[in-house]
Amino acid sequence: MTTEIEIVRTVADLRAKVAAWRANGETVAMVPTMGAIHEGHMSLVRQAKGLADRVVSSIFVNPLQFGPSEDFEAYPRGEARDAELLASAGAELLYAPNAREMYPDGFSTTVHVADLTEDLCRRERPDHFDGVATVVAKLLLQCGPDIAIFGEKDYQQLLIIKRLVRDLNIPVEIVGGAIVRESDGLALSSRNAYLSDAERETAPLLRAAIHQAAQQMAAGDASEAALKNARAALEAAGFRVDYLEARDPQTLAPLSGAASSARILVAAFLGQTRLIDNMSVPPQA
Repeated sequence: MTTEIEIVRTVADLRAKVAAWRANGETVAMVPTMGAIHEGHMSLVRQAKGLADRVVSSIFVNPLQFGPSEDFEAYPRGEARDAELLASAGAELLYAPNAREMYPDGFSTTVHVADLTEDLCRRERPDHFDGVATVVAKLLLQCGPDIAIFGEKDYQQLLIIKRLVRDLNIPVEIVGGAIVRESDGLALSSRNAYLSDAERETAPLLRAAIHQAAQQMAAGDASEAALKNARAALEAAGFRVDYLEARDPQTLAPLSGAASSARILVAAFLGQTRLIDNMSVPPQA
């Protein structure tokens, strides 16, 4: 596997590279990221490599999806290391535009996906998904891949992107990548680096709580009781729960009572760090 990667920084150069691959009859997959690459991102690149002839990854810390009190300036950046890790996973091209290339002077268009964006993460981050939808639409149109892969850890985001592509007739297949976890169950995230040592020891309880709730629901317990138990466990451990809910796995519509198929979604603060996770019902091993 190559450990080198070509870097392009303009839409024109990205399109020229993709056009050359297509002229040779090759298919293209894209894995968009904001950098701070970890094994979760690398698993998406390896998945992409198995689905297409060529893999493009992107790194762009998107200012539109950060709120005024969030960590845009502090978000970890390290292009050289990120490029090396992406290359080691099989990416052959890195698209790393600057803010002016992505949002040139006079840029005034926002993409809003209704319904799926109106709840859950929007409560704490009201403009987040408009920023995500806008930048993802641009990345897909700039690159024109056959396939684009997004991680299931950001489950609400994954469904929003699928709806965006369907509604706007963007000719790309959106594929979800399984959540990658540490050995103790914590979902990999760039923001895990913000956790103190003590918080890091507590953090795996987030996954444990929703796994227990998923097991209870799969056994026939009402979602309200299962989620109440999970919330109590998290609050006792020091989490500040933003939301903890059982939703329809396709539409994110709220569920109540017994549900044989559902998705449990959670966002909770541990200290100053906001962690998210989700679990299918019935839970996967």
